[in-house]
Amino acid sequence: MGAGAARRLDRRVSVPVDTGLRAAARIRAEADGRGISRLPVLEGEGPLAVRRIRGAAGQARVALVGAMSAPLGGDRLTVTAEAGPGARLDVTSTAATLALPGRPKGPAHYDVRLSVEEDAELNWAPEQLISAYGSELRVTTRAEVGAGARLLLREEQVLGRAGEQPGTLTSRLTVRCEGRLLLDQELACGPGAPGGWDGPAGLAGHRAIGQLVLVRPELGQHPVRARMLGELAAVTPLAGPGLLVTAVAPDALRLRRVLDEAVGVVGG
Repeated sequence: MGAGAARRLDRRVSVPVDTGLRAAARIRAEADGRGISRLPVLEGEGPLAVRRIRGAAGQARVALVGAMSAPLGGDRLTVTAEAGPGARLDVTSTAATLALPGRPKGPAHYDVRLSVEEDAELNWAPEQLISAYGSELRVTTRAEVGAGARLLLREEQVLGRAGEQPGTLTSRLTVRCEGRLLLDQELACGPGAPGGWDGPAGLAGHRAIGQLVLVRPELGQHPVRARMLGELAAVTPLAGPGLLVTAVAPDALRLRRVLDEAVGVVGG
């Protein structure tokens, strides 16, 4: 079934196909006082289906399930994940997200809003985002971290499918801890992006990009030192209780291995 047909059959999305769809998902975990995290809010619509899956003891674990093709041109998708005070929440996805060109003119938007309240823990680690040829996607990720909270945020982005030129991808990541800015950066790749993105000072021909952000109270007391992790990744301390690992690789498989190794080194 084609993407257009799938959209027309999904009665939960009433926006006409030619204007792009609007869809949102919301996840909230709350501690029950007995060391178990519950999910009082678990809702999604259109392509953003959400399912509870088995997690570690006491942890709430959720998977995002792609229920239909998205994001396409003109779409606006929003995912909100919240860990209430003392809660433990892990969010993953069942498959890669594929950005494709769509009939409506203009870019697709994918907004991720993360909130980690006091003494809570949130792991955000979905599968790769693939920017297919002809697509235009703007991703915005914003994380707010409270006092004593812990965040692991992992992003993997792949420019084009195998043997394919990339679409246009703009990605902005902002992280705050107790209202203080820890990280605010933007990356633009593909046709129309500022010159040099693929040059020696940019991706240098690599087609997979990854980021790992850790925010932990102990990192404020004992910051890591800036250093390379092999030839494809680097760790940078943030101005506060956090660190950033940035990695590039020739493909998605190698990127996954590099980030897995980085997690082991920095204690993720």
